Amino acid sequence: MPTANADLSLLTLVQNASLLVQLVMLLLLLASMLSWWHIFRKHFAVREQQQLAEDFEQRFWKGGDLQLLHQSLPGNDGGAMGRVFRAGFEEFVKLRKQTGIDPTSMADSTRRAMQATYRREMDALEAHLSFLASVGSVSPYIGLFGTVWGIMNAFRGLANVSQATLAQVAPGIAEALVATAMGLFAAIPAVIAYNRFSADIDRLAIRLESFMEECSNILQRQARSVR
Repeated sequence: MPTANADLSLLTLVQNASLLVQLVMLLLLLASMLSWWHIFRKHFAVREQQQLAEDFEQRFWKGGDLQLLHQSLPGNDGGAMGRVFRAGFEEFVKLRKQTGIDPTSMADSTRRAMQATYRREMDALEAHLSFLASVGSVSPYIGLFGTVWGIMNAFRGLANVSQATLAQVAPGIAEALVATAMGLFAAIPAVIAYNRFSADIDRLAIRLESFMEECSNILQRQARSVR
């Protein structure tokens, strides 16, 4: 049982906590470190895709030859939007070489090829978002569990004390509350990052969907002009 004049520094509180509370703290620390790792990676990945989409759209709407644009993609693939365009254009070129295919069927096949690539790109962008959501929702409860357990131990330690005082129980309670603080420390950044990335990815998804529709219309007009 900690004494009234016990050292209440954070390191001492962690060291004096019970084994279960220390395990809870370790789990929360690992969750926080992993969430920050994913936060930094997702931040750069989303920002890169936004910039690549902006650059590719500018090149696409310059009105140049789509064949030349497609040939330039191996060196600079244009990110998710470039890969969506490549999938659709390659399907379009393959179908254009075949005979007996009407422009509507060609446009539908091209659109399906772009949608398949679009779904893969969205899956890649949304990877690890569920982990951030889990850390944000579960960490406070894990920390609260450690706090409840630590407070129980603190009060159990007073069973053999004839006269309990706040000074005697305060260090034990402080040790337990560290778990709640760590739970919030892990949860708050994860929730903020999850909401931010979800909004950014939704905007990028809308941008890609609009591009697919416009690109499909352009390729369909080209197919009709060839026929």
